[in-house]
Amino acid sequence: MNWVALAPETNSICATGMRQSPINMVDGVFHMVPSSDIKLEIPDFTEGAEFENLGTTVEVVAKGGSLQLSEANYTLRQFHFHLPSEHLDNGTSIAMEMHMVFETAEKDIAVIGVFIDLDNGGSPATEDPIATPTPTAAAKRRGFHLRRQESSIAPSPTGSFGGVQGFLTVPMIKAPGITSPVLETVFSKVGEIKTPGTRTSTPPLAMGSVVQAIMGGSFQSYSGSLTTPPCKEGVRWFVATQKLQISTATFESVRSVIGFNARYPQNTPGQPNMLQLARAQV
Repeated sequence: MNWVALAPETNSICATGMRQSPINMVDGVFHMVPSSDIKLEIPDFTEGAEFENLGTTVEVVAKGGSLQLSEANYTLRQFHFHLPSEHLDNGTSIAMEMHMVFETAEKDIAVIGVFIDLDNGGSPATEDPIATPTPTAAAKRRGFHLRRQESSIAPSPTGSFGGVQGFLTVPMIKAPGITSPVLETVFSKVGEIKTPGTRTSTPPLAMGSVVQAIMGGSFQSYSGSLTTPPCKEGVRWFVATQKLQISTATFESVRSVIGFNARYPQNTPGQPNMLQLARAQV
């Protein structure tokens, strides 16, 4: 989507940035960060959490949680969902993707991306690109979703990737998806927030089970961007190799509320922006 045309002054990097997200996560290409190299802690939300429809996605407002990357400490702000997945798994779009958004006191951002598949082993998405969303849908993305996720961030980290130690280039090991009671619990309330701007509260969420599941794998890491305007770069991405799963019925209920809200895959980091290439061919 040509977001720069919607707001040229604020969205220009969407069309010019060379480290844009999402991208195709190809086995053996990215640094693998073992779970032992990061410290992820999220308390159980014993009283539930605020769950709201932002018009661009549905989002759970976090009640604590931290991500420690060597000397950098991040606080969990929220987690939200994209349908289908924004990142590709070796060229394949997965049913959904969860983004757990963390932020430092200096407003630097790290995101843990988690693929969500269906518990029958299938996914309604395919390798074929999905149709570009309508201008109305794209315009919505410039709204409420930005207030929590899209704050100012530092320049793109270099070298040791801004504080993460012990990067390894190791063979990719992918385990079967793990059914997530937490996601099922969250999405059991999605019917209560069908209208943008509405909110509800979830039942208690045992977030420790989510941490345990995704920390059972490793993480593909790269320096990318926010996937919605203003597309600022310098975001530290950690895409989990461990997938979570939900039932087909749950997926369909979520799809009925949020529809399509995924940005199309961008070029490999460091390559020219897709929109620049497209303009050059016109």
